[in-house]
Amino acid sequence: MSDTEDIAGVTSAVAPADHAQAISPLPPQPQCTVLCVDDEPNILASLRRLFRPCGYRVLVADGGAQGLELLRSEPVDLVISDMRMPHMDGAQFLKAVREGWPEVVRILLTGYADISSTIEAVNQGQIYRYVSKPWTDEDMVLTVRQALETRALQREKDRLEALTREQNEALRQLNESLEAKVQERTADLQRAHEKLKQSFITAVKIFSTLMEMRHPVLAGHSRRVAALARSMAIHIGMNDLNVQNVFIAGMLHDIGKIGFPDGLLTRAVRTMSSEDLVTYRKHPIDGATALMALDELASVTKLVRHHHERFDGQGFPDGLQGYDIPLGARLLAVANDYDSLQIGTFSALHFKPEEARQTLEKDRGKRYDPQALDALMAVTTAPPKPPTRERRLKLSELQPGMVLSREFTRTGGALLLGVDQVLSEKLIERMQAYESSEGLELSVYVKD
Repeated sequence: MSDTEDIAGVTSAVAPADHAQAISPLPPQPQCTVLCVDDEPNILASLRRLFRPCGYRVLVADGGAQGLELLRSEPVDLVISDMRMPHMDGAQFLKAVREGWPEVVRILLTGYADISSTIEAVNQGQIYRYVSKPWTDEDMVLTVRQALETRALQREKDRLEALTREQNEALRQLNESLEAKVQERTADLQRAHEKLKQSFITAVKIFSTLMEMRHPVLAGHSRRVAALARSMAIHIGMNDLNVQNVFIAGMLHDIGKIGFPDGLLTRAVRTMSSEDLVTYRKHPIDGATALMALDELASVTKLVRHHHERFDGQGFPDGLQGYDIPLGARLLAVANDYDSLQIGTFSALHFKPEEARQTLEKDRGKRYDPQALDALMAVTTAPPKPPTRERRLKLSELQPGMVLSREFTRTGGALLLGVDQVLSEKLIERMQAYESSEGLELSVYVKD
């Protein structure tokens, strides 16, 4: 019998001839590979003929061993295996397929008498479906088509899940990169802000010394008041912003005296005439007015205006009393008079620190806030802090990146650069140019 006759005979034996004639070819599917495993050549031929119009690539094997060999060497999408085969039955074969190629769809051909074996195949091989012999061609084609569509959907699902994982990983890496860039940018902004803040504080210090340059007695007064008031503010627990406001207000508290004549500028308050006192008592308002245009210094402006108010309400310019006076202004009042007593601008005498504290104590609850006096006592009698490790260098020895540990001042005490100023190459050049213009050999202290 020829191969053609053999195939035809199998077709009539397995499926009625009228069914074969009635089937119209289904639309071609994407190229898929179907492996048919059976020990009967006529069954394999029938299946190959059945799937030829579907556009599938059909592989055949005469037993489980050959089927496994093909799976190792060929990409396969679906396996159709007979149940009864020698050496390795369908249940064993499909179990091996599941273990080695779990993504391959598995279909079992079985007879009605093989129900127990079919159950075993379902359990062990986890088959997609079993088809009973004799099958109808329509059912077989539709079963395979649905199985391949299911596999295609599963494959697409797996692809999309893998793509999602890749995209999530890329997104995670991007987020990490963005977070790193944000942190880096934030650090840059913080450094820039800190540099701007230091430049602003230095500008305030220099501005506050313009008036002090007019007489050596006043040199450093504002800086000392600012530093002392800041220490007092820290001692009583003020927050960082308010501490900074107190410090800046201390630097600028006497800015309203810029227009004072030289004679009045250094005259002790207790020796002033009535006419001088009228002028003198205007300087808090004049100072606040000078700062009024700077919105950033609104809180500082209030402290400058009220640093001569008295706790008992007898001060100026607004006669505020007690806790109506801003706390920062109450601290400045004590710090200002403490230093003024020592340099001789409060009375004609020069007081030692202990004498100045005793004098202020006499006005506890009257001129001065008791809390502010307690803070003064605490910070001015505390054990000295360990000195900052520093080196004294000539200007010719300075290097960019060094940090000043003490103020760099002109002869007479006028401030040029403040503590913690970071030296740049250009700044060092300007310092050396100043040294040359003065005809002096200058030195500064830098942190070690």
